[in-house]
Amino acid sequence: MQLVPDDAVIVVFGGNGDLARRKLLPAFWDLHLAGLMPERWVVIGTSRSDMPDEQYGDLARAGIEEFGRGVDDEDAFAEFASHLRYRGGGFGPDDPSRVRDAVAEAEAEIGGEPTRLFYLAVPPATFGPITEGIGTCGLDQRARVVFEKPFGTDPDSFAALDETVRSVLAEEQIYRIDHFLGKEALQNVLALRFANGMFEPVWNRQHIDHIQIDVPETIGIGSRAAFYEETGAMRDMVVSHLFQVLSVIALEPPVSLDSDPLMDEKRKVFESMAPVSPDDVVYGQYRSYRSSEGVAPDSDTETFAAMKVEIDNWRWSGVPIYLRTGKAMAEKRQTVTLAFKRPPRQMFVGRGVDERSRDHLTLEMAGDQGFAISFLAKRPGPRLELGPASMRFSYEESFFSRDGGDPVSRIDAYERLLHDALLGDRTLFTRADGIGRTWELVEPILRHRPEVHLYHDGSWGPDAADALIAPRGWHLPEDHAH
Repeated sequence: MQLVPDDAVIVVFGGNGDLARRKLLPAFWDLHLAGLMPERWVVIGTSRSDMPDEQYGDLARAGIEEFGRGVDDEDAFAEFASHLRYRGGGFGPDDPSRVRDAVAEAEAEIGGEPTRLFYLAVPPATFGPITEGIGTCGLDQRARVVFEKPFGTDPDSFAALDETVRSVLAEEQIYRIDHFLGKEALQNVLALRFANGMFEPVWNRQHIDHIQIDVPETIGIGSRAAFYEETGAMRDMVVSHLFQVLSVIALEPPVSLDSDPLMDEKRKVFESMAPVSPDDVVYGQYRSYRSSEGVAPDSDTETFAAMKVEIDNWRWSGVPIYLRTGKAMAEKRQTVTLAFKRPPRQMFVGRGVDERSRDHLTLEMAGDQGFAISFLAKRPGPRLELGPASMRFSYEESFFSRDGGDPVSRIDAYERLLHDALLGDRTLFTRADGIGRTWELVEPILRHRPEVHLYHDGSWGPDAADALIAPRGWHLPEDHAH
């Protein structure tokens, strides 16, 4: 299996922006430390503003120190920074020259015919013009283009953007990124289900009562008002992230773990879903949102979204699936919970059984990633009384504690997906037919927006979300009553 990619010139559009500073430059640094960058490589950051290469190295270092693992080895960072370039100015079908010239200079420095990797860390409205610019100046040869989410904002804009992108690039050159798909815990679902005989037999409607995918965040929108006012939680998180997580949880066994069979099964999940009814959706907005700089005083943008969906196939028919995400909430989590059906418990009446208690399998996709099984067990003592118990698998304890901090095993979601893109592996990326279907699924909500309920900052969202899931309750490992 190839680990070191071929030589590459990497162009990051939006190279001095928030995403580059928080995620991409720290990810390249981690890959550099792990020995997973090409033997010869150059990263060219580009945006409208100008700065010298040395200043771009300083920007990268600041991002690594604040959002990454920091810089402990000055010699290693000096080597890393020597690969960074920056070019300002516009880029599109009418103004591609500065980036084109920078790529030509980098290729002459590297020699041969290196891979060209373009990362579009820019607003979705610029995806089309930048892609056309790549084609106009002949940079589409040997190219792979990574598109940030969301890819489109509704079915029509998705179709128009997809047509533009496909007029320049072949499908195998297109990498639509969803960093949730790069998480260890989500990839471990495939191993958990299909490599272990104890889980797959119960992963269906005969044994599962309902599923929850829950991604609350404690932070607000910060400085992203311009983006968020146009996007909202539904486009930003549900279509782009939560639906993709659902497809991995619910898919049928692929014939192999190669990209096309895996994407085929994910698409079938979306095809088995009916468009979401506005009656099954709750929108919310945290109370201080409208006081954020750049937010309209009468904004009805949703910062919270919860919904119920169903998959009408032989495995999942009749199993409700609840999705929830929001800003400025009580806790930051990324969890998937499969709640098992209750067995008959008449023999345990009066012995500590809580009518709301239910066996759960909970996958943790952030922090200390892993999964936990929650169940009832006998309490110690002379009487047969039941109490809650759990068993937990932790990546940190099971693997990282024994590898001596090996940087290869510790690469995170963005690192993994960037590395895959450099290798030309599209397995953990999304495909046009799947994304197009997800926009069709939410079209009724986009056309008929649900009422937006206000909720207190630091709460669990509006009360209407509790009514949506009732008589069940939102589940988090620490408190089953959420």
